[in-house]
Amino acid sequence: MKSRRMPDEVGILGILILVALVMSVLSDNFRTFENLEILLLNGAVIAFLALGQTFVLLTGGIDLSTGSNVALTGMLAAVVMREGASWPVAVLVAVIAGVVVGLFNGAVIHYLRLPPFIVTFSTFGIAASIPQIMTGAKSVSVADPLFAIIGRGAIFGIPMPVFLVVVAAAVLTFFLRRTATGVHIYAVGGNAETSRLAGIGIARTTMLVYAISGLCAAFGGLITTSRLMVGYPTAGSGNELFFSIAAAVVGGVSLFGGIGSIPGAFLGAVLIATVSNGMNVIGVDSFWQPLVIGVIILLGVSLDTYRRKLSLSDFSRLFTRSGPPTTPTGVTPAPLENLGNLGNRR
Repeated sequence: MKSRRMPDEVGILGILILVALVMSVLSDNFRTFENLEILLLNGAVIAFLALGQTFVLLTGGIDLSTGSNVALTGMLAAVVMREGASWPVAVLVAVIAGVVVGLFNGAVIHYLRLPPFIVTFSTFGIAASIPQIMTGAKSVSVADPLFAIIGRGAIFGIPMPVFLVVVAAAVLTFFLRRTATGVHIYAVGGNAETSRLAGIGIARTTMLVYAISGLCAAFGGLITTSRLMVGYPTAGSGNELFFSIAAAVVGGVSLFGGIGSIPGAFLGAVLIATVSNGMNVIGVDSFWQPLVIGVIILLGVSLDTYRRKLSLSDFSRLFTRSGPPTTPTGVTPAPLENLGNLGNRR
């Protein structure tokens, strides 16, 4: 009988439950329904950014522009409605803007062969400046009251932001696991050169993952603006980017590419939101939160690095004992390192 492998997400789920139990013991307020709703609403934006960041990290890249993209898209929606457009038009404009920022990042990274860190850091500055230039660094009130549906509405009693991010997580999980493009994303992160030789479109894949990251950032901007009903030019300049990367890494997404999953990143976002909310509830000063999240990121990256080294050493010992494998025709296959991380792909 074939044994079934336990999903890797079980580990992060166990940690999440443990953290929630500890916070519940430390504070009765943490267990209230009102606090749970606040936790989920605050975590929705982080979760959206983490979902987009996951796609980028799976290819071995990183997107530092997500925070400023939140400000850009949210402010664009507010400005478009101020000029008389309806809220669906404003949503469409914001989504297109977010995707365009992502496509720009992907195109520059691939065609100019520049490091993702440098490109997205530059875009971070550009996207952060545009809404301030547009409005003179002033906030813009939302003119259409129906826009509040996105951030304050509910479906079947579930807050709309939570509903949207759960649906997004389900769709993106299916996309990664059940489509050829999803397989290509993992392959590019495992070994880009081998993927290119196999006929995978590196340019298309790179631009796609950054476009998805921009799309998720746009939803984060729409939720932020809708909840406040005000477009702030500095929205997203706080810990959102920091937390989104932490959520993905803690959820098992490798910074080296090729390993990770959407459910893991989603649970990581919930864990980060739980830690942040719990620290607020029990009265920990806010300046301690980046320290705690920083330690979480360091531990996550350390475990990921150790896991990669352990995996490679196991394979090395295997081939040292048995010698290099050959094909039925006697031809020695490609070196092991060309396989990248595909053996760990889900």
